[in-house]
This record gives sequence, structure tokens and C-alpha cells, in this order.
Amino acid sequence: MGSSRLAAVRLLAVVAVAFGLVYIGWRWTGTVAWDAWWVAVPLVLAETYSLGETVLYALTMWNARRRAPAPPAPEGLSVDVFVTTYNEPVDLVLRTAIAARDMTYPHATWILDDGNRPELEVAASRVGVGYITRGPEWEGRPRFAKAGNVNNALFRTSGDLVAILDADQVPEPRFLDRVLGYFEDEEVAFVQTPQHFWNVPPSDPLGTQAELFYGPIQQGKDGWGAAFFCGSNAVLRREALMALGLTRFSRDARGAMRAALRAGRSRLQDLLSQLAVREPAAMPVAEQALAAVRRAEGQFRRGDVLAEITGELRSAFAAALVHAPGAPSASGTGVVAVAPAGATGTPGGGALPEDVAGELLAELDGVLERVDVARTDQALTINPLDTTTITEDMATAMHLHAMGWTSVYHHEVLVHGLAPEDVGTALSQRLRWATGSMQVFFRDNPLLVRGLSLAQRLMYLGTMTSYLSGFAALVYLAAPVLFLTLGVFPLHADPALFFLHFLPFFVACQLLFQVSGRGSRGLWRGQQMSFALFPTWIAATLSGASAVFLGRHVAFSVTSKTKQATGTGYRHVLPQVVVTVVLLVACAVGVARMLAGEASAPATFLTLGWVAVDLALLSAALRAARYTGPGDSVTDPTPPSVALLAAQAVGDALDSNDDTSPTAFDPTEVPLDLTVRHVPRSSPWPPSSAHPSSP
Repeated sequence: MGSSRLAAVRLLAVVAVAFGLVYIGWRWTGTVAWDAWWVAVPLVLAETYSLGETVLYALTMWNARRRAPAPPAPEGLSVDVFVTTYNEPVDLVLRTAIAARDMTYPHATWILDDGNRPELEVAASRVGVGYITRGPEWEGRPRFAKAGNVNNALFRTSGDLVAILDADQVPEPRFLDRVLGYFEDEEVAFVQTPQHFWNVPPSDPLGTQAELFYGPIQQGKDGWGAAFFCGSNAVLRREALMALGLTRFSRDARGAMRAALRAGRSRLQDLLSQLAVREPAAMPVAEQALAAVRRAEGQFRRGDVLAEITGELRSAFAAALVHAPGAPSASGTGVVAVAPAGATGTPGGGALPEDVAGELLAELDGVLERVDVARTDQALTINPLDTTTITEDMATAMHLHAMGWTSVYHHEVLVHGLAPEDVGTALSQRLRWATGSMQVFFRDNPLLVRGLSLAQRLMYLGTMTSYLSGFAALVYLAAPVLFLTLGVFPLHADPALFFLHFLPFFVACQLLFQVSGRGSRGLWRGQQMSFALFPTWIAATLSGASAVFLGRHVAFSVTSKTKQATGTGYRHVLPQVVVTVVLLVACAVGVARMLAGEASAPATFLTLGWVAVDLALLSAALRAARYTGPGDSVTDPTPPSVALLAAQAVGDALDSNDDTSPTAFDPTEVPLDLTVRHVPRSSPWPPSSAHPSSP
């Protein structure tokens, strides 16, 4: 964004926010229909929310950053390129892997196969790329979807930098050359590039191209030091990821130990009270154990090493067992193993009853098991990528920023991917993104994350709260229906006075949106989808909240890379269809009531205009339902040689894995060829159908 355009954006931002404050102030102080508060208050709250989103958007655009070209990629960096996959077609994965292998900067390419497919392992060997899948340590343990897949690979590779590509995201040969120069700044944790989809027609009926986000919005966030990591088409510094994993483990471990020591002290105090009545002779054991827990709490407050606290507590418990009978060696925490042999008596020389001794040992074992934070039911003790949400990319970026790392958004299309080709798959993808974002909103709200600057907090907040728009849209749809059918009007104001306050705000917002997004296609479609997908946003918000507050599991759904439905997809947008019908019926009823003299003509015409806007916005969902794929309007940019090589490798792999073949192929007998295939830097890319933008 040039300086003159940025100045215009800032002027419009000030004007839009000023008009918005005047409008909302007027709405709250003089127009709320308190006699119909049950609809009037939700409406003015929805309008206030919309003003808040306008303020956050204006703030994002205020500091939009146009970076100078990156420095040349320095020599000598070690880079691992990860191609992540679960169940995508093998030939599609291989196209990406071959293109990644052929990038000009020296690197090693790895297919991260979470589907553990033998034919893909064979094909990877044939095309000369590495293959990584999960080991037996993951069996029966949480897998954490893509985050777990990448974390597993991070501990099996060693490159200074890691590039992550989804299975369908085919990189240009120059991808690494264009972005690695940023890493000369040792504080840069990651560089994100746009996600561009080659199979989207110019009309973009599903609204998947997101040029506003991968453009002005990301540039604005970059200006405030909060560019997002978006899961693919990015390069990350391994040191930053590992530091984040260690920091998170330490933070979580300290929190777990604090809670465990507090709970252990409470349990031992209760046990001591019970023993005073049941078996006073056993009280010295519990008293010594309780004193040990209190010492451990003191060590914790002083900041002692957690492992040392656990070790000393275990030894103290073992010493306390001198006064208790021996116990079976099957004790879960190893207390018995360090207790003195033959410790079977009390200070007075008597033996404790077996049931009391067993209860003591069980309590001490329970306390130690909770305090020993090194114990985990997970395959990895350290998780560099965040595993607490299904949008691991946003959460990881936020915590990297909180640690003081910086990020870069490089505004140049260098990778070409596949977008969903049917409305059902597109909605499933958006639901996953929104649900994960709301998980982060409820679990790690950026306003409460230590280390973030105020601007960074607001940049993350703006993205998360955008999904609350589903509730605002529901109000904007319900209010006109209630007036047209029942005569319940949510505001008391002369229509002329309403337009005098509302139109300046509305027009200023639209001008801000158009000027800031100039050059980005699909601005109107983006506004339509933001409104029309209100059922998806509501479902995502409720799902994210239930995952955080009720502990409900949220599944990670892999976006299909092939068309999943034929014909129209109206069943996927049934709520929008129903609402459209209701609005049309309400219009007919409203006109009839006006003609019968039961409703004010000015208020009716105002509401009919309102409904017209709602219908224009909802029409995007209906158009998306009719979309049946791009057909011949798009061209696959994958070089024919890459497609041919992928197809040959798939064929070879399938033949080699045919058990009926007398010469069945054993992938372990083939040496893994990780040689980087260089292509001339002058190779024509992208094809003429692509249109990368320069930084």
C-alpha cells in the first residue's frame, strides 16, 4: 500500500469511526424501543458489535505495511520441507513433493504421511524424497491431527528452518529463494506467504480466494508485528518452535505442580484427621509426608527446578515409610523402591495394620503421581506446534509473538493450491477454521496472553471476534421480519433522522473497505459470505465454547482435495434457504399490512429496504449451492513433467505393492535418495494463467 493510499485509508478510518460513534451514541440515547426491549436491545447490541469490528478493521489498515524485497537468501542454511498429508490422493501428494524437491535452494524434502500408506512410502522413495510417519509411541495416545504430525517430524529432522506445505500446495522453484533472506534477522520466527488457489474461477462463487486477507489485512497485521502463520506456504525457524514448546511445557508443568501440591496437601490433611480417630499410631507417617509437601511448596515458590522438587519429595515420602509396613513392589510411583528395607514398624515398635499401611502408600503414591509432571500420556513431552486447538497455526503464531519473536508477511504468490469445489466441503473447511479460532478465543484470549503488545492483542482479537458476526446477522435478519409480520419496530425514530445518522456511517465504512482493499478481487463476495454463513459462525462459536468449557472433543476434518458432491448443494445451506423464504413472505405480509393501514408506510419502506440488503447478502449462499465446479475455466499450473513423474511413481508403487507379484517391492531395500534436484532459475514459472503479485 503506497503512502498516498495509506493516507486516504487513515482519513477514511477516522471518518468511519467518528460517524459510527455518533450513530451508536444516538441509537443508545434516543431511539431504543424499550417497550419491545427483547428485540430492540439485541439490535442495538448487534450494531454496537458492528462498530467494534469497524474500529478493529480500521486499526488493522492504519498501519498496513508494504515491505521492501527480501534480502537474497543466504548460503548455508539447512532447510527441511514438510509436505503434510493424511488421506489425500497419492498422485496429488507426489505432485507437491516433486515440486518441493525441485526448489532451487538446497534442502531436504519430506512427506509427512499421517495415513501410513505403504504405496506412498514406495512412491516417495522412487521420486527421491524422504518419508516420515508416526512410530509406535503414538499408539493409543492423542494424535493432535496436523499439529501432531508436524511435531513428530520436527523431532526426526534437524534443519535450521522448516517449510510447511499442505498436500495440495505446489510451490514454485523460487519459493525458498524469495523468503529465506528474512531469516538473517535472528528474531524472525516465521515468514508467511499468500495462499492462492488455481482452480477457482474469476467469479469465485464459494468465496475461497481470500485476496483481502492475503493482502491488505495480512499487511496491516504485519505492520503491527502480528502477521499470522496460516498453516501452509510458510517457513519457520526451528529454534523458535522448540523454544515455544519448552516454554509451554515449563509453564504447564509449573501450573500442574502447583495444583498437585495444593491438592496433595489437602488430601494429606484430611488423611491426618481420619488417622487421629482410626489409627493414631500411623499419624507420624502422615505428618512427615505433610511436612514434605509443605517444603516442596516452599521450593516451588522459590523457583527450584521441578525435577529436583519431585525427587526430594519422593525421598521424603520414602523416609516417612520407615514407620509403615512394607508394601508390594507394584506401587506406581517407586516410593517403595527407595524406602529402607524392612521398614515395617511404628516409632513405638508396633506394626501398623495392613489396611492402614496400604491406605498410606496409596495416598503417597497418588500425590507423587500428580506431582511428577514429567509423566505424560502423550507421545511427545514437548509439542512445538500448539496442540490445544484445531487451528494450531494461529495459536502457535500468537504464542511466538508473546515470547518476543517477530514475523513477516511476504506478499507474493509463490505456491499454488486447490480450493474446495463444492459448497459442502467449503463450509466444512470454514467451520474448522472458525471453531479453532473460537477455541483460542475462549482458552487463550489474546487480551489475557502475557507478552503481547496492545496492537498484537487487538490484531488477534479482530480475527477471532469476526466469527461472532453470526449472532449479529441473526438479529439483522429477525428484526425486519418481526416488524413486517407483527408490527414490532425495534427503534423509535423518524426515518429521515435515521438516514441522516446511519448513511454517513454506512457510506464511510464502504469507502474504507473499497479503498483499503483496492486491487483485491472479491470484496463484495467477501462481505456477502461473512453475512450469509451466519449458521456456520454460530455453530463454530458454540462448538469452540463447548470444547473449552465442557471438555467436548472437536474433530479435525481434513479438507477434501477432490469434489465430494454432484449436482447442487442446497441441503448444505438449508438455513439460508429457509431464511430467504421467510424474508420474502414477511415482505408480502408487510406490504399487505401497510395497504390495510395497519403499519406506517415510511417504516415499512425502510424495512423493505433493509430486507433487500439482507437478501442481497444471503444470495451468495444460494449461488454457492448451485456451483458445480470450475469446469474448463481454469488451467492446472502443475508442469506436465511433474504430473507425469508423479503418475509414473504412483504406478510403480502400486505395482511394487502387489502381493501377487513374484517380485514384490520392499521399500526398505531402496536407498533413500534425498539429493536436491536443481532446476534452472530461468525456468518459466508461473504459467501465464497465474498472477502473483510483487512485494
